[in-house]
Parts: sequence; structure tokens; C-alpha cells
Amino acid sequence: MSITDSIPALAELPFLPYLDEAGGISADFAGKIGVYAIFDRDRTLQYVGISRDIAASLKLHIVRVPDRCHWVKVTTVTKPSRTVLGEMQATWLGDKVLTSAEQELWDQPLDCKKQMTESEKQLLAEALNEGEQEKILKNVARRLEEGILTQLKARGIGFDVRFNPKLKSAGILDIK
Repeated sequence: MSITDSIPALAELPFLPYLDEAGGISADFAGKIGVYAIFDRDRTLQYVGISRDIAASLKLHIVRVPDRCHWVKVTTVTKPSRTVLGEMQATWLGDKVLTSAEQELWDQPLDCKKQMTESEKQLLAEALNEGEQEKILKNVARRLEEGILTQLKARGIGFDVRFNPKLKSAGILDIK
């Protein structure tokens, strides 16, 4: 029997709502190791990830990409093997190829500098010192944070989202 023989077919797994009725991530995924597939509103595959704590990973993804996180399919494992998890991830992804920008969107904290307005870029370029640069980047991060929190509120998120304040002065948004 090969590794791929033990991989559940993605099409056979049930679609689960990304958020439960209270607007949270299912407690069933807390601390669980496995592979998960994220789907948009139309149930189109967006991302397949591997995690040591699926609930924590799902929380990160909905904060980073709230408009693409509507449905999820999950398989957990009790005896994790990086090889098996990697094979499962590859099988589930199939022909879907994420660009490096898409991969970064799902896997990395938000780099606010990439979403600066022209006037913000101009202010940053004219900043006289590091302190002024940090202040400008922090303001950009706050602007983007406000937009993200508005989107999450519209989605009915039932958990607190706190961004790491130490990263904002570097123009990075990531949850604590």
C-alpha cells in the first residue's frame, strides 16, 4: 500500500463552515495536526495547508484573507509524518498553482508597505529620520488594520483579533 492510497479524496470530505454559529473557529480543530483546504464563498479551492494546530492556522488565514475563507475541509492525523502530510497537501492541491504573491498572502504577515498609497510613499521617502519612518509605517498599518477589522466584523467574527503592536512600526500586521 502506498502513501497515496491512505489519503482521503478532497472531493469526498464534507464542506464545513469556516466559522461556527458564534463566529469562531471550531474548537474541534484546536491543537489538531493535519491538512486543511480553504474554499471561497463559491466553494472554489483557494489554499491547502499543513498545521500542528489547525484552529490557530485557520484564525490566521481569515485575518489575512477574510474574503476567501468561507468553507473548509479538514483531515487530522494522530501520528504526524511530514511525508504523509506533504503528499496529502500536494494531492489536494492537484493542478492548482499559487503564485509566490498568493502564497505570501496566505503564509506571511501582511507587509503594509506593499499597500501604501502614493501620498504615503511620498511621505516615507521624505521622512528625515527613522522615527518619522516608523510613525508613517505605523499609520499605514493602522489604516489597513481598520479595514481588516471592518471586513471581519462584517463576516461576524466572534473572537478578538489583536495585532502585534511591535510589528506595526515596521509596517507589518500579524496577530498575536
